[in-house]
Amino acid sequence: MNQAKRLVFKSIWYLSIVYFSYLMLLITVQYIPIDFEVAFLRVKEEAMSKMHYQLAFFSHVYTSIIVLLVGITQFSETIRKRYAFVHRNLGKLYVLLVLVIASPSGFIMALYANGGIYSKISFGLQAILWFYFTFAALRFARQRKWEQHQQFMIRSYALTLSAISLRLFKWIIANTLELPPMDTYRIVSWLGWIFNLVIAELYIYYFIRKNNRVFTKNKH
Repeated sequence: MNQAKRLVFKSIWYLSIVYFSYLMLLITVQYIPIDFEVAFLRVKEEAMSKMHYQLAFFSHVYTSIIVLLVGITQFSETIRKRYAFVHRNLGKLYVLLVLVIASPSGFIMALYANGGIYSKISFGLQAILWFYFTFAALRFARQRKWEQHQQFMIRSYALTLSAISLRLFKWIIANTLELPPMDTYRIVSWLGWIFNLVIAELYIYYFIRKNNRVFTKNKH
C-alpha cells in the first residue's frame, strides 16, 4: 500500500471510529443521570433488581465510551513518536479501565444477557478475551516487546469496537432479514466481536507480521 492510499485508508478509518463513537456517546448520555427507564433497561427488570447488576451495567456504560475514545489514540503514529508520554499515559488509562472496570462488568452483564445461553456464552467469552488481550498487551509493553504489544492492543481494541459493530450488524440484519428480534440478537452477539477479531488477525498478518518479515529480510 503506497503512502497516498495508506493516508486515505487511515483517514477513513479514524473518521468512521469518531463518527460511530459519537453515536455511542448519544446512547451513553441517555443514562446520565442514572435512569432505569431507558429503553434497553425496560426489558431487564429482573436483572436490574440486583444491585451487582446495576453497578456492573452503569460502570460498563460510563467507562466503555472512554475506552473507545482513548483506545483510538494508541494507533496514532504522530502521538506515539512525537508525544510518547501522552501515548503511555493514555495507554495506561485504557488498560486500567478495561482490566478493572469494563471487562469485569461486561462479564457480569453477560450472565444476564438476552437471548439465552448462546448469548451469555458469547458475551462471557468476549469479556474474558478482552481482559486477556489487554493484559497481554500490558505484559509485553513492560517486557519492551513492542511487536507483540502492538498485536495484542489491536486484538483488544477490536473487541472494544464490538460495541459499535454489534449495533451495526443488528441494524443491517433488522433491515434486510425478517428474523425474530431475539434470533437477531443471538446472531449479533457472536458476529459483533468475531468479525472484528477476524479483521484484526488479517491486519496483523498482512500489515504487521508480513511487513516485519520483509524488513528483517532486507536488513540481512
